[in-house]
Amino acid sequence: MFRGNQLKETQYLTAAVIVLLIYLSPLFILGDNAHIRVHDNMDSNITWYKELNESGQLFGPLNAVIPQVINGVPRDAFDSEFSGIVWLHTLFPSMLAYAFSQAITRVIAFIGMYLLLRKHFIKEEGLAVLRVGASLAFALTPFWPSGMLSTLGMPLALWAFLNIRNRTSGWKEWLVLFCLPFYSSFVLGFFFFLAFMTLLWMIDVYRSRQWNGRFLLSIIFMAGMYLLTEYRLVFSLLLPQPPTNRNEFDESVLDGPSSMKLMLKNFLLGHTHVMTIHTYFILPLLIMVLWNLIKENKWRNEKTFVYLMILNVLLSVWYGFWFYKGWEPIKAHISLLRTFNFSRFHFLHPLLWYLLFAIGLRIFWKGGGKGKKAAVVFLILQLTLLFTLNEEVRYRIAGYPSFKEFYSVQLFKKIDTYIGKPKSSYRVASLGLHPAIAQYNGFYTVDTYNNFYPLSYKHQFRSIIAKELDKSPKLKSYFDHWGGRCYLYSAELGEHYDYEKTSTKQIHQLQLNIQAFKKLGGRYIFSAVPVKNAKQDHLVLKKVFTDPHSVWKIYLYQTR
Repeated sequence: MFRGNQLKETQYLTAAVIVLLIYLSPLFILGDNAHIRVHDNMDSNITWYKELNESGQLFGPLNAVIPQVINGVPRDAFDSEFSGIVWLHTLFPSMLAYAFSQAITRVIAFIGMYLLLRKHFIKEEGLAVLRVGASLAFALTPFWPSGMLSTLGMPLALWAFLNIRNRTSGWKEWLVLFCLPFYSSFVLGFFFFLAFMTLLWMIDVYRSRQWNGRFLLSIIFMAGMYLLTEYRLVFSLLLPQPPTNRNEFDESVLDGPSSMKLMLKNFLLGHTHVMTIHTYFILPLLIMVLWNLIKENKWRNEKTFVYLMILNVLLSVWYGFWFYKGWEPIKAHISLLRTFNFSRFHFLHPLLWYLLFAIGLRIFWKGGGKGKKAAVVFLILQLTLLFTLNEEVRYRIAGYPSFKEFYSVQLFKKIDTYIGKPKSSYRVASLGLHPAIAQYNGFYTVDTYNNFYPLSYKHQFRSIIAKELDKSPKLKSYFDHWGGRCYLYSAELGEHYDYEKTSTKQIHQLQLNIQAFKKLGGRYIFSAVPVKNAKQDHLVLKKVFTDPHSVWKIYLYQTR
């Protein structure tokens, strides 16, 4: 019987590996023709890695700058040289590096969740299908690509910490805690995870009156590793720095009902950076499980499930009310509350939703008969849903450009040839188009998408677009209270930066301060749409560029 269960588990594991390989295959087979996420990915991070690699400042000093962006964006705005994803993009072309990163993250996510479930949550030999299935589901979640293992590495870290806490650990657990900081982010996941590990340690101390020094040491060890690997972030916080755009972040703008609505949205639908896809099948399963436990008065037998459900709800409450305007007086006096996003405790949601999913499946399974069948059905439905959300399927059907079409290297080579001057001798900006595209193609830009750049530059840039911001209160608030997208805004275009060559959109009344643009070195504007009043705005249309392999039509305007 035992050998039979082992054989079945091996078969399930083999099937899971095959599914993972199929899921990842479009990235490697299609290469630059693959369709991947644009938001907070192609419009930013992928270009950042390329810029850093080509700048010669990978190992630059703390005060180094990257001259290609906004006349010198701080080196600290980019990832540390100890980041694994930076090295992938240093060693390989962008799309291949992206494919490798996806493979590494999803494989480790699967291994981590499987180890965690087998050791601590679903130990029974006969439940291999649930262990493997839930682990595979977790590995298929559409995580934020540049987060790497910031969320999907949490199960592996929790496995290591629980083993250390239970005094059943060896060198493998400590190796995990050593390695994870090289392929994840402290501020995008593990700060919040380690905060909860510290809370767990404190609860243990309160209950047992014992300190469990090894557990505490392991938390300190991993935190220390993050401080070392992300030393640039540490120094930027400790050393006196000129104000950055983060100093003007104004997040606490919601009233009570709006905060409640945001809380419910987060709990029911999730968040774009930690997409759990739990709404359709996982949440109904968990509600049914919880209802049955309460109705049959068996919830005390499943305290782990109940506590995790409560924690899940509290994370959404915290997220929703972090943006409540009642925080503003406190945030006004404590700059760290504005410059660091403490709302991200909800980045624990992927771990919690899929732990709950696995435990909920086990509880259904233990009911026998219909419960077993229901557990298998819910598992198959969730896996099917996640598989259909493969990037290639999802973004191709939605009509997004491929990697090659988005960056349009051949198109921008034509523009470079036409201008005929060294790219470092002039600056450009994009209109109706992400500046990351021009940056990816080596152009020096006065605009950028970055969450960490000098506040003085934001104010200088604002003078270019001031009249356009005055036309749109929404754009004005978006730029003034955040400003991460330091873009050429047009009130007629709004918050849209993807006008393809099939678009019929035109700008009729563009009002830019061209003198302020020229003062920053601006010479050319790459516009995705025609500007009908270009002459009145001191711009001259030089040429229109297209390419069969590009989704853009670029109107090249030069300042007069």
